[in-house]
Order: sequence, then structure tokens, then C-alpha cells
Amino acid sequence: MVTDTGGAPDELTIQALRKTLSQYARPDLRKAILQMLSALIPYFGLWVILVYMVKQKYPFAVIGALILLVSLFLVRIFIFFHDCAHNSFFSSNRANTILGYVTGVLTFTPFRYWQRNHMVHHNTYADLDLRGVGDIWTLTVDEYHTASPMKQLGYRLYRNPFVFLGIGPGYSFLLTQRLLHQWEGKNERFSAAVTNVAILGILVAAGQTIGLRTYLLIQIPVFLIAGAIGVWLFYVQHQFEGVYWSRHENWNPVKAALLGSSYYKLPKVLQWFSGNIGLHHVHHVLPRIPNYNLQRSYDESSIMQSVPPLDIRRSMKSLFLNLWDEKQQKLISFKSLNSRSGKNTSN
Repeated sequence: MVTDTGGAPDELTIQALRKTLSQYARPDLRKAILQMLSALIPYFGLWVILVYMVKQKYPFAVIGALILLVSLFLVRIFIFFHDCAHNSFFSSNRANTILGYVTGVLTFTPFRYWQRNHMVHHNTYADLDLRGVGDIWTLTVDEYHTASPMKQLGYRLYRNPFVFLGIGPGYSFLLTQRLLHQWEGKNERFSAAVTNVAILGILVAAGQTIGLRTYLLIQIPVFLIAGAIGVWLFYVQHQFEGVYWSRHENWNPVKAALLGSSYYKLPKVLQWFSGNIGLHHVHHVLPRIPNYNLQRSYDESSIMQSVPPLDIRRSMKSLFLNLWDEKQQKLISFKSLNSRSGKNTSN
């Protein structure tokens, strides 16, 4: 069990916090293999059942229920991909890379490309001066006021739940991650190319076996649902009531981890499917902790337990928190911004 290093976030150092959790950052081959089996076998097994049901024209309600279940397993598979990006799932970097590429194909996500952006995110989250890579587009109140009408409209659309949870996942996973981004290095472009070729191979194989129409009738809704779940989890991890953000000169890594990342307390079944990623404050203190050790590291650390949990009901408020108010040091809604502007005009 870890011991409390004592002190408030202002008094702690990230090195001291990481030292208290370092014992949990040891990959366990047995746990890793069991996790793979517990997700991949049901995922592919349910795919076989779905293909049969689509071919036999089962009722939509039955097929829809199984598609939702497959989507949840795909979310769990993405957590393995995420751990591999941190080289935490296995002790071997090569094993992490291999599984990263395989799960990257299953999730339509180029491993090296996503890994690079995600590492940038870990170095810049909650830093107002280093936004823009691997995060949710967030403007300050002043930036919004000085933006052009077109940019304001674009931002409002981007922050609309129907867009970022509906259109966004399909746009990101099915379209933008297929592109060989010119600004990336050769490793990222190679990763994207390999992933695209593998996906093309799957499409060809599906067309020659179960039929392309059957494949797409299953794969597209699975991706849209899993993508929406994944985007929501990522969104609420750093966009919630009471979140910490700061300018670079005042940015505190301990505050960023403990106050700038949520503890999203989910029902146990959803926590299992999401691979404990709700313990996001623990993950940001020490990203090398594999998902299967996050709960234990939380249970045995009084510091991690000091972070108030965010439940599903309270997390819904995050849908209406759209802009960072530097004066109030909090996220505010478009509605409160409009009402405040109205008061200023009347005065």
C-alpha cells in the first residue's frame, strides 16, 4: 500500500506522487493475456452471430442490442490500444507495438499517429497556452469574443453534442484517420498506411465472404456507437465542472493531474468495458500504470481518493460547459455568456 506524501497540490511534486504509485506501473503478462481473451473472443464471437442474424433478417431490435454490446467490447479493445501507446500493457515494447498495430486496425486508428498526438496531450493538457493537439477544442471567453462570426459558428457547432457525439466519431475514425498527414513524421505516415492497407484487406475479404453490405451494416453502427462512447469519455475527462486550467507560466502538473483530470465513477459493468479509464486522474499522475492496475492503485492511495468523484448525472452538466472564463477560472456555458452580454448591453 502506498503512503500519503502529505501536503496540498501546491506543496506536492509530480515526482513524489509518481514515486508513490510506481509499484503499480509493472505490467503483468497473465493479466494482460486474460484481458485480451476476455475482450477479443466475445468481440469476434458476437460478430459471427451478427453476420448470421443479418443474413437471416432478424428483427432490428435484436440486432441493435447485439451491436451495442459489440460496440462496448470495441471500447474495451481501444483501452488496450491506449495502454500499448503508453507501453504499459506489456513489459515488452515490441509486444506493445504489435498489439498496438493490431488493435489499431480493429479500431481504424493508426497506432503511431495516435500515439504521437496522445503523448502531446499528456504534456499539454490543462495548459491554456499549449492547446490544439490531441484534445477537445476549447476557447476562452476573450478568444470567443474576438473570433470572427464564422469561427464562432464553427466553434458552436463543434461543441454541440449532436455534432461531437454524432458526426464527430464517424468523421474522425472513418475519414480523417485514413489520411497520410503531411506534417507527421515517417513513422506516423507508415502507421497510417499499414492501417489503411489492412482495412482495405478486410473490406476485400468481407466482400468475398460475408458480403460488403453485411459487413458495413454491422461495422458502421458499431463504430459510430463505440466512437461516441469513446469521445464522450475523453470529453468528460477534461471538460467538467470544477476543472483546472492555467496559463503556461502558472501550470502545475500536480494540479493538472488531480484537478484537471476527472475521476469518472461509473457503474462496475461500464467501468469494466471502459477499462478503468474513469480513474483518469490516476492515469495522468502516472501514465505507465496499465488499466488493470488502476483500481488497485486508487484503492491503496489516500491522495488519489481525495479527488471527488464525478458521477453520470453530474457529468451531464459538461455538455453545457463550453468556454473557459479566465476571470472566474471555470468553464461556462454559451447561455451564461449570452445572458451576461445582455446585462452588459442593458447597463
